[in-house]
Amino acid sequence: MAKQARPGWAKTRGGIVSKKILFVDDEPGVLEGYRRLLHKEFSIDTAVSGREGLAAIVAAQPDAYAVIVSDMRMPEMDGVQFLSRVRTISGDSVRIALTGYADIQTASNAVNEGAIFRFLTKPCQKEVLAKALTEGLVQHGLVVAEKELLEKTLRGSVKVLTEVLSLVNPAAFSRGVRVGKYVRHIVQELHLNTPWQFEVAGMMSQLGCVTLD
Repeated sequence: MAKQARPGWAKTRGGIVSKKILFVDDEPGVLEGYRRLLHKEFSIDTAVSGREGLAAIVAAQPDAYAVIVSDMRMPEMDGVQFLSRVRTISGDSVRIALTGYADIQTASNAVNEGAIFRFLTKPCQKEVLAKALTEGLVQHGLVVAEKELLEKTLRGSVKVLTEVLSLVNPAAFSRGVRVGKYVRHIVQELHLNTPWQFEVAGMMSQLGCVTLD
């Protein structure tokens, strides 16, 4: 059943794209300030540490946060480490660094390890922050649309190849279909990212039978 649009989500040609934003900062008062400033314009969630932020991201899957904003100076897990982890577990999320310590090394580490979209300094005016968040949401939409287009194009190419296989070697085609079903089940059980890639690999596994006995 298709997911119904709701606050924090937006329609695209391919379905629903998250518009949720996560702020991570070790100061609860700062987080509450962001919420008061921005709640009318954006769907805001907050976390008081990097670990709590990661837990929120995992819990939200597959409905990932569109934009994730993190403070740089936090105990246990700093912003660079947090955004680096986010890049691994939620690669489509747009990452923004926000800190009162605008030193060059921190900015460099954040860009290189966290692949951030924007680097903002505290105190950050509402207009500047809102503009960065809006641009982040637009960027997220572009990333999702590009990924969707690539997936559809690749799926179309695979469909043509499998149809050729069904004509040339029906037995191999039948095996490929079975492998694809097994792979789909395994991917669902393991909750792997980008499941379509594994399914495509399963369907393509028998193409060699066109030329090899």
